[in-house]
Amino acid sequence: MAGPRQGEQVLPFDPGQRAVDGVTFIGRIRSPWVAGAAPRNLVQARESGQRATVQLDPAYIPALDGLEAGQPVILLYWMDKAPRNIVVQAPRHVDGTRGTFALRSPARPNPIALAVVILQEIDRDAGLLTIDAIDCHDDTPLLDIKPWKASIDVPPGWRPDG
Repeated sequence: MAGPRQGEQVLPFDPGQRAVDGVTFIGRIRSPWVAGAAPRNLVQARESGQRATVQLDPAYIPALDGLEAGQPVILLYWMDKAPRNIVVQAPRHVDGTRGTFALRSPARPNPIALAVVILQEIDRDAGLLTIDAIDCHDDTPLLDIKPWKASIDVPPGWRPDG
């Protein structure tokens, strides 16, 4: 990866070296995207019309019970190629800099990404989920799957702009 952009600040240490508890990957996200040719976000991924799949490790297949095609779910995944030491970033889509926690950039101390996707198909025998879209590179490690529920995940009184 290239060095920091103008105005960016990096930590003097690697956050990965300060890890206390480990995580386990429960599967892999299979997408059509590679470095340099991935959408910037989930909106662009959906506009491309490209679906993706989630391949679960066989040990976690029983955890699919209760999920149904057509249901929105939250995927948490590990952006394993992203830098972990940038705390102030200079995104290309805005003027100036922003703190990492004010951005959805994959560059963060713990490169955990989140996407709310729609389950298109579930092959329970193979542990294979087809999803409507994703914005990560092929073979991205999957951390978790959670059901998305409007009654829980939309803040009270929230109304989108416009």
